[in-house]
Amino acid sequence: MTERETAGARESTTLLLAKAHYPVTTLGPGRRAGIWTQGCTIHCPGCISQDTWEADPATAIPVSAVLGWLRSLDRVDGVTISGGEPFQQPAALRELLLGIRTWAPPEVDILVYSGYALSRLRRSAESRELLALCDAVVTGPYIGRLNSQDFRHLWRGSTNQRIIPVSELGEKRYGDAEGGETRPHMQMSVEADRIYYIGIPRRGDMERLTERLSLSGVHGGEVSWRP
Repeated sequence: MTERETAGARESTTLLLAKAHYPVTTLGPGRRAGIWTQGCTIHCPGCISQDTWEADPATAIPVSAVLGWLRSLDRVDGVTISGGEPFQQPAALRELLLGIRTWAPPEVDILVYSGYALSRLRRSAESRELLALCDAVVTGPYIGRLNSQDFRHLWRGSTNQRIIPVSELGEKRYGDAEGGETRPHMQMSVEADRIYYIGIPRRGDMERLTERLSLSGVHGGEVSWRP
């Protein structure tokens, strides 16, 4: 990083970041860049990402560094931002979304997951501005009893959640997602001594996976979907 880039990073708003991964193929159409924020006070029971709940200041990173990572990627069809709860970091999310808009070609869409209902997000001018910078949002808390093996709706964890297109591109890519049915799938990444699962599991999938790994002699330690 050059001296000028370092100075720019220091001036940038910081984002509490849990993880960034490419390519993500399970949270939106195409090959996507995935960004997970750190920190969430909603605490949905059964959340698969309970390790992202604590707003840990040690995870802070300049938004400019995240944008630099995005610019280094090839063939990005979209950016998915999840968490954690992205809307609990409004200043950082705004800078990130504006930066993506500046960098990305018109055909790259932005999908943001939030545990808040759309009505809650629309209450404040700040959140409405953030919504306008997205192409689509998945809104609503995760409710475990509304997730079953028979539930196959694309890119949602439970049937109460809604995929809301908020742009022309969003309507094109996500407008029929509510009625679309597909077999949910997960992807896996390994970093150092941790295994990450990316995607929308159905109820009981993670327990079955843990059991199968154990029968194969693979025993994990702490997991993110149990307190």
